[in-house]
Amino acid sequence: MEAGQLSRPALPKPPTEGARTRWAPPGPVVEIGSMLVLLGTALRRAVRGPLDYGPELVSQLRFVLGICLFPLVLTAFALSFGPAGIQASNFFELFGALDRMGGAYQIIVVRLFAPLVVAITLAGAAGTAICADLGAREVREETDALRVLGVDPVKQLVVPRLLAMMAAGVLFNIFAIAAGMLGAIVVLWQNDAAIAPFLSTFFSNATPLELAASFVKSAIYGAVIATVCCSKGIRASGGAQGVGRAVNAAVVVCFASIGFIDYAYTQLVLGTNPLLSQVRG
Repeated sequence: MEAGQLSRPALPKPPTEGARTRWAPPGPVVEIGSMLVLLGTALRRAVRGPLDYGPELVSQLRFVLGICLFPLVLTAFALSFGPAGIQASNFFELFGALDRMGGAYQIIVVRLFAPLVVAITLAGAAGTAICADLGAREVREETDALRVLGVDPVKQLVVPRLLAMMAAGVLFNIFAIAAGMLGAIVVLWQNDAAIAPFLSTFFSNATPLELAASFVKSAIYGAVIATVCCSKGIRASGGAQGVGRAVNAAVVVCFASIGFIDYAYTQLVLGTNPLLSQVRG
């Protein structure tokens, strides 16, 4: 295979007219394998010179920031203030211990809600746009034209989007944590509770390891979402309807992957670091 060509998995071809066999889409094993191959190829070519994808990387990062930042902040604040804040404040108020909400919010915001909101926003807004963009390029045979010209479509199209989604995931995690803490402060203000005891218990339970794990999880979410959406996009076929099916399938796979990663990663971090399961303040 010549350099610059996108490796494709050996998928079954649709039968010709009159054939008795029915063509079926590739199974989940083939789909996961092709996504892993694409991820590995993109990571290798991201560090292989010449590194000429900088302008496209900046453009994609600006695009992701523009369409995801406001929904992310709004969602993180709403989840922190609503389901978490109101329910938690009602529970702790029964015991006159609203200051203990700090320890609960360390788990709710830093460990759970912030990375989850980042993943949902990236998948729902940026991921669908990436899949539709690459799918439209594929059905118009633009990627084939790039290969004919000797341009590597993985390096020029997939790598900038992969790096942009990973960087945006890390950056958005900061905004999600800040918005979540703002929702907690609004809950305290609504219940006429002091902020200092809340912050004291929060920082007593928070650790640098927990914060680092939150950033790593957000980066993993960004990498997985970008890989799934790029893989579905560059393998779209069937015109506009095929692009729509690819976007729908990408969203389903992304949300299933988010749930699996959230469970597996959290269990791995807690299993290897028992200190995070202890109450420290």
